[in-house]
Amino acid sequence: MDFTLSVEEREVRDWVRTFVQRELIPLEPEVLRRERAGQPGITSDELRDLQLKAKESGFWGVLTPEAYGGMGLSAVMAALLEAELGRTFVQFRFGGSADNILFHANEEQKERYLLPTISGERKSCFAITEPGAGSDAKAIRTSARKDGDDWIINGEKTFITGGNEADFTMVFAITDPEKGANGGVTCFLVDREMGWKSEYIDTMGEWGPASLVFQDVRVPSSQILGEEGRGFELAMQWIGQGRYLLPARAIGSCERLLSMAIEHANTRETFGQKIAERQAIQWMIADSGVELEALRWLVLHAAWQVDQKMDSRHAQSMAKLYGGVKANEIVDRVLQIHGGMGYTRELPIERWYRELRLLRIYEGTDEIQRRTIARNLLKGHVKVGGVLG
Repeated sequence: MDFTLSVEEREVRDWVRTFVQRELIPLEPEVLRRERAGQPGITSDELRDLQLKAKESGFWGVLTPEAYGGMGLSAVMAALLEAELGRTFVQFRFGGSADNILFHANEEQKERYLLPTISGERKSCFAITEPGAGSDAKAIRTSARKDGDDWIINGEKTFITGGNEADFTMVFAITDPEKGANGGVTCFLVDREMGWKSEYIDTMGEWGPASLVFQDVRVPSSQILGEEGRGFELAMQWIGQGRYLLPARAIGSCERLLSMAIEHANTRETFGQKIAERQAIQWMIADSGVELEALRWLVLHAAWQVDQKMDSRHAQSMAKLYGGVKANEIVDRVLQIHGGMGYTRELPIERWYRELRLLRIYEGTDEIQRRTIARNLLKGHVKVGGVLG
């Protein structure tokens, strides 16, 4: 059992670490200033410039297959890179990627949607969540009614990431009410110009998802992604594509936060002593260090299973659950260690406090992860202690 990174893995990881240190972390004071002023922390033009700078060094389409101009990196390598990007709250992501289900497009659709999305010319969003269908995705009510060779879509989607910026969406609608999620849901590629509208949803974080409204939006049958009635299967592929990547980014955030706590504890004095000498502080540091390392191996094990073509859903649920809970506990401790300054918007701690809270909700709440994990164990799909075979 060898946990050593290969030379290539180490080189790729170190390049991203350097990129974060040189290009992203220096932007943090200005990003915080803008956010305090109610402005976007980083503009789309600035993000694009950073992505192109990374592209000059070959970092483009981290998980995109090489056949489409990407790097085609392994899941483990992708997790390592996400951890490095998590060291900053600047919302950077490498360019050259597209939603995994877009690769199910036919050749004409690939030319219109997949390739322009990879190149950065187009922006997409994934729309399945509804006001009454969040964790229970099978409860969607958005409908698509056949009208000749077209479909008429009506309904509302909510909390759609990227929905305000997207020029097309992959929307899931009921096309056969009797079958519902069991063969009656279809995915449509719908351009914004076809008539759907988006409305900004204000949140406690520094980004805003969207509500998408479809009112008699007419789309031709050629806009179906995949097969009619097989949309729910596509949706589950999207949701499960990389659940391990969310807690992977939290690894980097927690590393940075814990480092801040250690530095502060070693310099801050109370009653003539560094607070690092106080047992209460030591225990918070110790617990955070242990939980951070446990999270790292849960994430990397889930990613390793993906690379081995194993069913990684159980491992990913464990990583997602543990990552969400423990990242929130760690940032809370770090804020506590910093006292009043941690609560201010002068430091990035409260910024991470708000951002990491979302990890326990999106792409499967804590409760859904616990339900999945418990079901797998109770029904024998996964055996206790079966990780090593």
